[in-house]
Amino acid sequence: MAVNFYEEVDDALLRFAVIIAKTEGNYVFCKHKLRDTLEVPGGHRELGEAILDTAKRELYEETGAIDFDIVPICVYSVIEKDNFDGQESFGMLYYAEIREFEQELHSEIEKIIITDEMPANWTYPNIQPKLMEEAWRRGACSK
Repeated sequence: MAVNFYEEVDDALLRFAVIIAKTEGNYVFCKHKLRDTLEVPGGHRELGEAILDTAKRELYEETGAIDFDIVPICVYSVIEKDNFDGQESFGMLYYAEIREFEQELHSEIEKIIITDEMPANWTYPNIQPKLMEEAWRRGACSK
């Protein structure tokens, strides 16, 4: 598996939005109802949706964030032989600072975890830690 980073690609290639989120200096991770692992918020772009709108929607759906600032970090891609027939798939990586959450989650996410520690049990251990490292390297957020 390979994870690559780009400044930009054709917007039509962006299929995913992933959001590294913090609140009051701590990271916000999601625990899916069907998994015992943690992940950063994110998901698939819907047909006709702007990629920034995908990021905002996914952040709300997966964390309950209702008041936040969000900025793009960079484009990322994943090449994995078992996904997309081994073709490079692209997403946009964002950073969000969340000020306020809704009281209830309305999605497949069971709960959010707010912590200053990185998960030991990532849902996507070959991808999401690399996204975090790139965000730190670019100065988008602090460790």
